[in-house]
Amino acid sequence: MQFIYRLTVILVVLSTSLAKGQNGIVVFQSDFGLKDGAVSAMKGVALGVSPSLKLEDLTHEIPAYNIWEAAYRLHQTVPYYPKGTVFVSVCDPGVGTERRSVVMLTKSGHYIVTPDNGTLTLLAEHLGIAEVRTIDEAINRLKNSGASYTFHGRDVYAYTAARLAAHIIRFQQIGPKLTSDIVRLDYQKAVYKKEGVVQGNIPVLDVQYGNVWSNIPRTLIDQLGVKSGESVRVQIFHGDTTLYNKTVRLVNTFGEAASGDDVAYMNSLLNFSIAVNQGNFSEKYNVMSGPAWTIVVGK
Repeated sequence: MQFIYRLTVILVVLSTSLAKGQNGIVVFQSDFGLKDGAVSAMKGVALGVSPSLKLEDLTHEIPAYNIWEAAYRLHQTVPYYPKGTVFVSVCDPGVGTERRSVVMLTKSGHYIVTPDNGTLTLLAEHLGIAEVRTIDEAINRLKNSGASYTFHGRDVYAYTAARLAAHIIRFQQIGPKLTSDIVRLDYQKAVYKKEGVVQGNIPVLDVQYGNVWSNIPRTLIDQLGVKSGESVRVQIFHGDTTLYNKTVRLVNTFGEAASGDDVAYMNSLLNFSIAVNQGNFSEKYNVMSGPAWTIVVGK
């Protein structure tokens, strides 16, 4: 009886451990687009590992080679998936070079399989790093793919992610623990510059509508003392060039403004944003996104 009791306890512990680990969901992100079979090939590899996996897409419309935007889309999306979800992010202009292939476990319990080229910058900052391991390709690589140097998304990342998500390997079996820091991208942090002025970066656009998203959080707008319905001065710069300098009204919903009006609002991440109501702010004012773009908000 005591043996059966101990065995039951062990099984419960193992079951609980698995429940806290991978959950069988794999989410794919890339700059491949959907014009050819690249994304489908990655999913085929994953299903070849385990047909029971649940495969999802984050986006495959990252602009080609834009590591920064890949980092931001992960930051935008990862926290909303259950703990234990495995993400594959492939924006990899250095594919085939000596750049590292890694899996990061965040403190929130999410796994990210990706090249170590800056893609993990924002997740590391906002969710925190529990541990990072370098992928051992001698173990975690699709069989008979060694002669291929330009599709690690299929041959290494999708394969490793699927094996991890399907509990074929444990996190510790991915490869050696990374003892140095991950590669991090430099970017402008949002700051309270002086009385009545905050400054930040335009990390990304709401591409479908052309709205401009900043990294200025609601807390800094509250610190300015600006409330919904009041006006703020918004300036947008690309380097030293001023692209926009107007006073706009801060609203809660687009329904509070007339069609064609410039409006400021808090986006779905509760960051300061600006738009043309039922128009395209990016096209109208030739404003884009990236590390060289600065936005200043003042009373």
